[in-house]
Amino acid sequence: MRKFIKNTIKIFLLLFVAGIIFIIWSNFTINNQTEDYVTSNISTLPDEKTGLLLGTSKTLSNGNPNAYFFNRIEAAAELYKSGKIKNIIVSGDNSKKDYNEPEEMKNELIKAGVPADKIFEDFAGFRTLDSVLRAKEIFGQNSYIIISQRFHNERAVYLARKNGIEAWGYNAADVNKYAGLKTNAREKLARAKVFWDFMFGVEPKFGGEKILIP
Repeated sequence: MRKFIKNTIKIFLLLFVAGIIFIIWSNFTINNQTEDYVTSNISTLPDEKTGLLLGTSKTLSNGNPNAYFFNRIEAAAELYKSGKIKNIIVSGDNSKKDYNEPEEMKNELIKAGVPADKIFEDFAGFRTLDSVLRAKEIFGQNSYIIISQRFHNERAVYLARKNGIEAWGYNAADVNKYAGLKTNAREKLARAKVFWDFMFGVEPKFGGEKILIP
């Protein structure tokens, strides 16, 4: 019995160490392979027909405004007004009756001066993988600029390019490192899951009819 427990602990420790190494490798790979495609400088981006704005909640669990959300809105509006993009896909979660990320993003973009007819809503962007693939499969965009914070853009651009999409990332302002500590920790695991999804061929949860962007 003692030997069994000892061997079990060894196996657990080996798996734990392997998991840590896998997470470190995943993060390094994504950082390294997206370095040339993600930027905070608008002038270095190509002109594209469409931008893909990735969703997050408008408010935090305590009811306060979510800085991630409003910084992304500001960056998307800035990108549109600069002439780098002509349309914006707002892609997010709408799985609950009283929770609608795309609608909230659209409303805020309109307030920021983006015309309503230039905004296209994707209500099935439940995950980053869904958002980047649906932009191609549902909205017909083989190249686009992704708008989110840098840490998120790197993963999204990596996913897009590994699926044959010519994607770029425009970085919205981040939040301070203490406020974003939980988000950044979760991102480390999300990057490892990218490769897990590749191994098992994970696809978007929902398809749907094609949506034409003129």
